[in-house]
This record gives sequence, structure tokens and C-alpha cells, in this order.
Amino acid sequence: MDFKEIIKKNRNNVQNIIKLITKEENEDLEQEVYIRAWKNAKKYSEQGNFKSWINTIAKNVSKDYLKSAYTKNFQNSTSDDTALNNIKDKKETPELKLIKNERQTKIINAINSLKPKFKEVIMLCEIQGYSYEDCARKLKCPLGTVKSRIYNAKKELADKLDDLIKERMD
Repeated sequence: MDFKEIIKKNRNNVQNIIKLITKEENEDLEQEVYIRAWKNAKKYSEQGNFKSWINTIAKNVSKDYLKSAYTKNFQNSTSDDTALNNIKDKKETPELKLIKNERQTKIINAINSLKPKFKEVIMLCEIQGYSYEDCARKLKCPLGTVKSRIYNAKKELADKLDDLIKERMD
């Protein structure tokens, strides 16, 4: 296995998984994913989908990170003074958090309102990180069909989320 090529092919996907789970960009976690993949390369069976295998590693690394971060915060907050010292100055105010949650809810609702065949390709390609080719294999349909569905789904989402798109541009 050429790990430079593996990193190059999977980088965006690994970053997206880490950001989706941890809600932050974290290069250390990204490196940890590749280290675990390298250490466990002998365990990888050629029968499975490599992208799924590295996605699973990214999910597990992210979940482990969240568990350890929670444990550290829990252990560190033994007294009121210690808890106050551990509070991080976050730029995200309650108002911004509310706006962010409302936006996420609108996006989720828009995806859920798509026709099932459109929702399926959006979930596979945009959320789970499958390539169009992998999606076509999984759905047992032609690549052109997947591309067409993605195009139409994105067009429909753009119409449904027009207010959010305009908000971003302002």
C-alpha cells in the first residue's frame, strides 16, 4: 500500500468525518487515522471496500477523542475553582449556537423532504463520503444515474435552502 496515495485519496473524506463527529477541524486526529491505518494495514482484507475501512477508522478515532475529552473535563472539574479555570473562552455565543442549530435543522428537514432516490444519493455521497462510483455499485445503478440524481437533489436542496444560501452571501 502506498500511504501517500491513500492519504491523497481519502483526505477530504477523513477530514469531513472528523469534523462531523467532533464539530472541529483536528489535524492530530487526521494523523491518528493514518497511523492506525498504517499499523493495521496487515489486518485489512482485500475483499472489503478500503474507503469504508478507513472511514470506520476515522469514526472510531473521532469517537475515542470525544470520550477522552469528556473524561478529561469530568476528571478536571472536581472543585468549583478547578472548573472555573478549565472553562474555555468560546467565540460561539448562545445566540450563534441557536442560529447554527436552526440552520442544521432546516438542512436536515430539506434533505428529509427529498424524494427517496435523491435523499439516498445525497446521504451516500455527501454525508457518508462515498464516491459516485461506489454509490452506483451500492445502489446497483449506472454511474450516470447517480450523477443525475445528485445534480437534481442539489438543485432541489438549493431551492429549498435559498434563504440560507442568501444569508451566507451577505
